[in-house]
Order: sequence, then structure tokens, then C-alpha cells
Amino acid sequence: MMQTSGAGAHSETTNLPGTSGCIVLTRTGICVCRCPAPGEPPFVKEGDKVKKGQTVCIIEAMKLMNEIEAEVGGEVVKVCVENGQSVAPGQPLLIIKPN
Repeated sequence: MMQTSGAGAHSETTNLPGTSGCIVLTRTGICVCRCPAPGEPPFVKEGDKVKKGQTVCIIEAMKLMNEIEAEVGGEVVKVCVENGQSVAPGQPLLIIKPN
């Protein structure tokens, strides 16, 4: 069973200094899942357009799967983590250039 939550509980978005981009940071987590299930394509990749509220990845925290949603709409300019990678609080997940 997958328990989901909004982006605010497990991630935050902050402005990226020196650019017009926003960076999505993890607040909690052990492992990042870029794909909804094994063998499926990632939620987003570099160059994709995302809408506010769109799921961009999943963070596993304490055996719960938490959907991370884009807090801004725009273009994914960089994905900072790989599927299955361990993450620490405050680690960048991806960078979105707002519309």
C-alpha cells in the first residue's frame, strides 16, 4: 500500500541563487524513486514541462512512499538524483525553471 502526502510534508522548493530556477529539496527520506514502478519511465526527465501539483518523484521515508509534487510549474532543467539513490535531508532532487 502506498501512502502519499503533499509536497510540503517531505520536500521544499527554494530559489536557486544566481538563476531564475527553483530547486526541489528533500526534507526527509531514505531512497528516491524516479519511476512509479519498476520498468516504467520516470515521472519527469530533463526538458519536461511540469505543472504545479504534478508528481515529480517518490521519496521513501520510514517504509512509507511519499509523492513529491512540483510546487511551481515550469521546465525541469536538471535532475540531481538517480532512481534508487539514497538521499539525505536538504539534498536537491531536481531544478525547475518556473514559467
